Amino acid sequence: MRPDDLYIGLISGTSADGIDAALVSFDEPEPKLLAHHLHPIPTNTRARLISLFTPDHHQIDLMGELDVELGRLFASAVAELLALSDTSANAITAIGSHGQTIRHRPEGKHPFTLQVGDPNVIAQLTGIDVVADFRRRDMACGGQGAPLAPLFHAATLAHDRENRVVLNLGGIANITWLPAQGQPLAMDTGPASGLMDSWCQLHRGETFDDDGQWAAQGAVNQQLLAGWLADPYFAMPAPKSTGKEYFHLEWARSRAGALFDAVDPADLQATLLELTARTATQAIQALPVAADRILVCGGGVHNSQLMARLQALNPCPVADSSTVGIAADWVEAMCFAWLGKCHIEGRKLNTSPFTGARDAVLLGGLYRS
Repeated sequence: MRPDDLYIGLISGTSADGIDAALVSFDEPEPKLLAHHLHPIPTNTRARLISLFTPDHHQIDLMGELDVELGRLFASAVAELLALSDTSANAITAIGSHGQTIRHRPEGKHPFTLQVGDPNVIAQLTGIDVVADFRRRDMACGGQGAPLAPLFHAATLAHDRENRVVLNLGGIANITWLPAQGQPLAMDTGPASGLMDSWCQLHRGETFDDDGQWAAQGAVNQQLLAGWLADPYFAMPAPKSTGKEYFHLEWARSRAGALFDAVDPADLQATLLELTARTATQAIQALPVAADRILVCGGGVHNSQLMARLQALNPCPVADSSTVGIAADWVEAMCFAWLGKCHIEGRKLNTSPFTGARDAVLLGGLYRS
């Protein structure tokens, strides 16, 4: 018998390499991942998306086109997931869709965040109600708009006898501090796979450094690393959030000067990996109580070089979140299924420890099918 309380979560992360779609049951006290699907984003679409990540002029038409194009791809991801799981659209209560972030500017006089992947298109093509646009409501309440996944981490991965850190390694790295006692907090720590992927694409024509093998061939350049680590973002206190519009290759070049072009490409890749490991560890070790366990999720769990470096820098165990029952590759998609459920049920969420929002708020907007 199929559960009744079914939701679908959708997200395209900062790497923009595909759409994660998760079918989640909330019949039991703990959410259960019933099926999942990674829907590829075509190469041409991905290239145009990535061009939006770096500020430039005359991007409004491209943004509008990609909003609809991504909406159709998100709807296709739902159709594939339903077919793979032999599930009827009528069985789904709602879809929680994060979309694809193309700009995130939490600082300034008028903070804003933009995601594409039109929920109107998704609702129309799937025949399922869609909850979307989660981040802007948080910003309207004085929050950074990100990270939101810590809400789900706190609901599913906290432990009353263990101080845990959840480290998400996507294009950007973020941590969620889940103490056994006391107030949780979260922040984006800086770049993760985004910079490494961009450098790998530029020099090897590959979308990512498989298992960190290319980085393993290089050596960390300490002068280069020191220049990057001096960026003021890393010393900022939480709550803080960032994105690829800040941490991109031009950022890396601008802080390195002539050294950027003088360093061997494999050494630069090794140094980018070290930057990710060091900045995540720096944030973890600045927490008020030492962590007992670091649970890693996101695509970075498949980079054994990065995982090994994180373990070497941290005295506590560093493990895949799958070891405690939440599949590492699907945490964020499950999160947005859960956020969709919270909206449908009218649950206001307190994002203050994670984003700095002033009040508990009903995240997202509902788009009826």
